[in-house]
Amino acid sequence: MTLLARATDESGLSRRLSALDRVVELGADRLDPAVLATAGALSGKAAERLRLGAEHTVVALAGTTGSGKSSLFNALVGVDVAATGLRRPVTSTAQAAVWNPDGAAPLLDWLGVKRRHHLGDEGADALSGLVLLDLPDVDSVQVDHRLEVDRLVKLVDLLVWVVDPQKYADSALHDRYLQPLRTHADITVVAFNQIDRVPPARRDEVLADLRGLLEREGLGGVPVLPVSARTSDGLPALRTRLADAVAAHEASVRRLNADLRALADELGPTCGPSATPAVERADRAAVVGALTEASGADAVALAVARTHRSRTRAATGWPMTRWLARVRPSAATRLGLPGARLSPGEAEDELVRTALPGPSAVQQARVDTALRNLVDRTTAGLPQPWPSVLTRAATGRRDQLPDLLDRAVAGADLGLGRRPRWWGVVRLLQNVLALVAVAGVGWLLGLFLLDWFRLPEPPLPDVDVWEWRIPVPTGMLLGGVLVGLVLGFLSARLGALGARRQAAKARKRIRARVEQVATDAVLEPVSAELSARSELCAAISQLRGRR
Repeated sequence: MTLLARATDESGLSRRLSALDRVVELGADRLDPAVLATAGALSGKAAERLRLGAEHTVVALAGTTGSGKSSLFNALVGVDVAATGLRRPVTSTAQAAVWNPDGAAPLLDWLGVKRRHHLGDEGADALSGLVLLDLPDVDSVQVDHRLEVDRLVKLVDLLVWVVDPQKYADSALHDRYLQPLRTHADITVVAFNQIDRVPPARRDEVLADLRGLLEREGLGGVPVLPVSARTSDGLPALRTRLADAVAAHEASVRRLNADLRALADELGPTCGPSATPAVERADRAAVVGALTEASGADAVALAVARTHRSRTRAATGWPMTRWLARVRPSAATRLGLPGARLSPGEAEDELVRTALPGPSAVQQARVDTALRNLVDRTTAGLPQPWPSVLTRAATGRRDQLPDLLDRAVAGADLGLGRRPRWWGVVRLLQNVLALVAVAGVGWLLGLFLLDWFRLPEPPLPDVDVWEWRIPVPTGMLLGGVLVGLVLGFLSARLGALGARRQAAKARKRIRARVEQVATDAVLEPVSAELSARSELCAAISQLRGRR
């Protein structure tokens, strides 16, 4: 295992980089684009820096105008590489000094540093493997100089901020760099240059003032080293600090860990203190109920009941009058409901649309209210962007809901294609009674014709009914008609009971299909966003090194 791989594994960087990739993946369309771009850039930077290995440690000397960066750079290198002078700015572009430059070229190419000074194979030097950069002034009047500093500050492994007695509290340095990089204390050193210009009696006071300033900025643990590039005071201590960083081969890993902590701090408000909520059962029921009403389930149930009653009359009524039930189309047929024209056993087709009117303004308002209440209660206490994200998830298919609801109704099994078995029994009885009545009419008609032509009449049988003696043909006529009408009336009452059951079943089946629409179009997207929030916040927590 290489030094870099071991350091990466021991620090948990691999796990945190996996969490970073998860943040980038889940952050699409959820996180602020600028923050997401930062996360994506950090992911790319980490992959590239780890690929380049830990054989070289990149240290940058950065500071304000006149702090003596270039002089300190020359003192550490041992030769005058960087130009120094009173004319500002002296350093116009970054330059590098490389101890043992073997294999450092790809790293310098990635850094974009073209000015390079190789110190040869001075492998015995404790600084072997060090890449020391001299950066332009952070407060340079040249914009491109400041942009160069900003770019390299994000890439180097260790930052040495060079300050001087006159400008150690300069806001250009503290407000723009030190304070925003308070999460990078592990890879930060402050070199108090030109300490020889401070009277010995005041040195402790000035250094204490600088340390207090850093502590208030969250950098209390950052080492402050008093040095002098002119007299070499404190230079060995700074060299030792750099040598330790080079020998540990961990500066690049520490830098990436610090970047991840900084990103986690930036993303922290996205999660907030609240735990991820879930869709409550009451909110789910409210959404399903509003969509069921908007689907026209009540109108469908009423049409199913009316159709069942009319079909009962058509199937079981008195044959002489039941044809009237077939003259007008049924309520189900007028609404184009599934099963209204189907033959038994024929399948439903969701592609066929009904003739139901769309949701009314009141029904649509109730749907909107249910969706709004769902989002409000689910996002209570959650920071942005979650209220906006969940609103988009809940209402993203709002315009498609009328069509989806119509499909749900069109594909529902409303039971209109089924005929109760007792209809056939009653129908047979009614036909028999009708034949009896017709036979009675024919018999009586025959007797009338015999009497008309003065022909002898055959004997006429009769039956006793209570106290009356009724001729058989008359009894056949009256019995067939009266019993048929009574049977039709009873069948109609029984059909009304069946109609109520059929309507209840139809509404239940429509609600089940509408519930699936609600799940697919509203509830599942909301739940998916809540799940994404939970995963995203867990990944952000892992960026800080927490499991």
